Amino acid sequence: MRTKMGYFLVGGIAVVLALFVLEPLLQQGTAIFGSSRNEVGSIDGEKISYEAFNTKVDQTTAQFKQQYGAMNPQMQAMAVEQAWQYEVANVLLNKEYNRVGLSVSGDELFDLIQGKKPSPLIMQYFGNPQTGQIDHAAIINSLKAQSKDPNLKMQWDLLQNEIEKQALQQKYNNLVSNSVYVTSLEANDEYVNRNKLASLKYVNLDYSSVLDKDAKLTDADYQAYFDANKKRFFNPTETRSLEYVSFSIKPTAADSALIKTQVEKLAADFQSTPNDSLFAANNSDVKIPYTYITKGKLDPAVDSVIFNYPAGSFYGPKFSGNSYKLIKVVGNRISPDSVKASHILIDPSKVGGEAKAMKLADSLKNLALKGSSFAELAKTYSVDGSKEHGGELGTFARGAMVPAFENAAFDGKTGDIKVVRSQFGIHVIKIEKQIGASKVVKLAYIEKALAPSQKTRDAAYKKALAFLNEVKSDNFNALAQKNGYTVGVADRITPTQGYAPGLDNPRQVIRDAYDAKKGTVLPQVYTMDNDYVVVKLTAIQPKGQLALEDVKKQIEPMVLNAKKAQILTEKMNAALSGASNIDGVAQKLGKSAVDVENLVFANPVIPGLAQENKFTGAVFGSQAGKLSKAIEGERGVYAFTVIGFTNPAPLDNTYKQKQTMLSSIAQRAFGNAFQVLQDKADIKDNRVKFY
Repeated sequence: MRTKMGYFLVGGIAVVLALFVLEPLLQQGTAIFGSSRNEVGSIDGEKISYEAFNTKVDQTTAQFKQQYGAMNPQMQAMAVEQAWQYEVANVLLNKEYNRVGLSVSGDELFDLIQGKKPSPLIMQYFGNPQTGQIDHAAIINSLKAQSKDPNLKMQWDLLQNEIEKQALQQKYNNLVSNSVYVTSLEANDEYVNRNKLASLKYVNLDYSSVLDKDAKLTDADYQAYFDANKKRFFNPTETRSLEYVSFSIKPTAADSALIKTQVEKLAADFQSTPNDSLFAANNSDVKIPYTYITKGKLDPAVDSVIFNYPAGSFYGPKFSGNSYKLIKVVGNRISPDSVKASHILIDPSKVGGEAKAMKLADSLKNLALKGSSFAELAKTYSVDGSKEHGGELGTFARGAMVPAFENAAFDGKTGDIKVVRSQFGIHVIKIEKQIGASKVVKLAYIEKALAPSQKTRDAAYKKALAFLNEVKSDNFNALAQKNGYTVGVADRITPTQGYAPGLDNPRQVIRDAYDAKKGTVLPQVYTMDNDYVVVKLTAIQPKGQLALEDVKKQIEPMVLNAKKAQILTEKMNAALSGASNIDGVAQKLGKSAVDVENLVFANPVIPGLAQENKFTGAVFGSQAGKLSKAIEGERGVYAFTVIGFTNPAPLDNTYKQKQTMLSSIAQRAFGNAFQVLQDKADIKDNRVKFY
């Protein structure tokens, strides 16, 4: 270090000088390097910073976790997408509200919070779900408490902001919905389309009757189909298409045998251990609370038998669901299905420590037992949000509360008042009511997953790395075929997608694909849940109108059917030539005409065959008794004769029909209007660089 210290000092000084010179440039990052590295995107010129956006992503993720439990890549992508859609809606709708002059006055906001027609959000926080009544006193008390509680003030600010947003959206929704209308002619057409019936006979030539090799495709065939259907190939967002080779890291037979031996040894130790709960906690891959649980919480193969075992029994090793289970039945009993309870929560740090908190709790318990109002005591002494409702927690089942609280509530009886300690503080619990009764069990539970060994992982990774080092952009498929590997395909992947066919953890793959050129083999071996994968970016589909080359592979099946339609139309026309009825056409084709009764225009499905819109439209546009021309459909080429139509009775209540149609249109109106706002907006989405 002494001999090289001079070099370190010189190097350090050089770095400092470089930073000093470059600092102004770095601060002008947007001008020098293009768009800011800290922008998730922009919406009509309004920039969305990563910090602000990521806070919303974290909030959405927390909500998802609370609602669904564990997160996976798909759910994480959903959280990012939901946060982004919120940003888009917030910016675009606020601009639209300003443009049309919508606002919420102070009086309106007061009425939405404290008036007779409160916001749904007020109902959610201050309403009684059973009675539908709002606790206005609780609202006023909470509003008054803002001045002394900064956190409560922040919560009220957020709530009022959301109430105002909901009110504005409802106004805009009403504005859009009231702009739609239905004419009497439209109402009558809709009624007829849903009630007019057609009886007919048809004959068809299915596209599957022509072998693919007999329908030789030319560039002109592709071009003709593309030109006729160009509007179908508008890409709303840029997409990528990938090919990949997977290298399995699932457990081998040797892994399975080794784990089985380890589990059998663990079972012997488990049976003899003096501390069941500690041993289970230290050795299980899955943590089951050491408390009484109800039936239906465990793997079905285990759940179906373990409730019949007496206390002291040992069960396992049992292999199911890709893991071994070892269980000691510690106890069982009959217990309530749910409990209605109230509580007073005391924070020891606010009353001088745990000893004083316990003393206060005992005093409150005695007061309640002697007849004092538990609800009033809760309002005075509890630090929990339930204090505004007299400490009421409602009715809850097992698993809803922390173990100490749950045990007290379920092990006591109606009317009991108990004092318990939990990680939240000291609780004084009043058991209001216990509902139902069923068997519960207390288990010491161990679960060991069947997982691949490190040797198996290393072998799979070595294969994947060897393939990555050898493969080139122009020999991906050939090299895979040479080595006996299957090439998977993931088409048209969007930048924020949380899933991809065959790739269960694809976010890093997608991010790298959006930073690569077409034809590139991505630069690393990617780890999925059960595989390593090597990936090639095969296509980039730009946003907007796609070219024929972008969709040529995608449209091949449709072009093939179009070619077959030409062949079969010639055959059908030959059969129609000179024929006087549909049975004669069928006879020429070596087929029998099929009878159809009660075909409806609004439900264009040929019974037992397929949905055929062109065919149904032609039927209701033809005359009875007239032999049709050849009709090219989705599944084949058709010819038909209408036997007759059954017209419905005249529409006797046009107003009712209009209202039904208006209701349906109004439900879609806001969504359609918002889609138009998005289509017209200048939205730049850079999320793929961050997530």
